[in-house]
Amino acid sequence: MKQTLLRAGGMLLAMMVLCGLVYTLLVTGVSQLLFPRQANGSIITVDGKSYGSELLGQQFTDDGHLWGRVMNVDVNSFTDENGEPVMYAWASNLSPAGEEYDALIAERLAALRAANPDMEDAAVPADLVTCSGSGLDPEISPDAAEYQVPRIAKARGVPEDTVREAIRACTKGRALGLFGEPRVNVLKVNLVLDGVLPA
Repeated sequence: MKQTLLRAGGMLLAMMVLCGLVYTLLVTGVSQLLFPRQANGSIITVDGKSYGSELLGQQFTDDGHLWGRVMNVDVNSFTDENGEPVMYAWASNLSPAGEEYDALIAERLAALRAANPDMEDAAVPADLVTCSGSGLDPEISPDAAEYQVPRIAKARGVPEDTVREAIRACTKGRALGLFGEPRVNVLKVNLVLDGVLPA
């Protein structure tokens, strides 16, 4: 019995070191070596200044920028070690069949139509009024980006084609030409429009 416990304890210790330490260090080292930007969060950095991760949505609400998907954001519940608010986002758990959800969508539609009066007859793309599964989706559909072009162009005093060019530059196609849908990275478009990133 004692021999069995010693062997089992030894095997447990060996597996903890192998799987918990050696494997973790190996995978981390390989990812840092082969994919350093992705392993560190795909942060967009220009001239030493970080603008955010291309994998996480940011909330833009002014007329001169492309808006992303709806984010349920809470800045009151959590603070960092300096007492500064920390953003926390989550997906909606409202039922699409509920009255509260219908009222929320109607409110979002009204706000979008008010912000984009040139598009009053156009259908509002669904991804502009609904949350993603994570609540932090960094991308929108090309239709959702196109819907906002007149507003952005007017606010910036530039031709609509200038805005469309920025959107095209930041649009990804289907993975391997087959999987998923074309999508536009909101942060990248806004950085191109601001002159931070080249088109």
